[in-house]
Amino acid sequence: MINFLDSAKKQFEYYKMLGEKSFAQVDDKSLPESPGAESNSIAVIVQHLHGNMLSRWTDFLASDGEKEWRNRDMEFEDTIRERKDLLARWEEGWACLFAALNNLTDTDLERTIYIRNQGHTVVDAINRQLCHYAYHVSQIVYAAKLFKGKNWTSLSIPRNMSGTYNKEKYSQEKAIKHFTDEYLGDKRDGNAKEPGRGKS
Repeated sequence: MINFLDSAKKQFEYYKMLGEKSFAQVDDKSLPESPGAESNSIAVIVQHLHGNMLSRWTDFLASDGEKEWRNRDMEFEDTIRERKDLLARWEEGWACLFAALNNLTDTDLERTIYIRNQGHTVVDAINRQLCHYAYHVSQIVYAAKLFKGKNWTSLSIPRNMSGTYNKEKYSQEKAIKHFTDEYLGDKRDGNAKEPGRGKS
């Protein structure tokens, strides 16, 4: 079960990285802009993630994940205007998440925690938040792609490069690896590959 925690942390790191590589491609004025009439801006999505992360991961094992002090509706108000404020909330939210995960043990995974009085195993609670954050980070990536247009730098396999990518993978010996290692290696050992150019 410790492998589950390691895998979850790597996947959270991966989605954090996707968000950050998206922010880096968008100019300051686009961050608080909505890409559509019924769409949230990148800044609003970050504000929502920040509020959710602080609520869910603070005192994770001991108190309900929907904290009394959280004002969820305010997370969707347009209040972040500066990149530095966006990045500060982004980092604070993720720091809260990783602090909670790093304190968990294999025994904790069998415990029950509550979100709005609904019981979850710790594994289910982690999976719930992993899926939730992937959903919103995908919105950030999509909005950033709309703003960047044809100058977007792919964060995955660039268009029309699947064959080349697969050929490289199948040229290697079979091995047990986590799929995030090639993307996150730059944070761990300096060996991550840069994403390719493309529209994917």
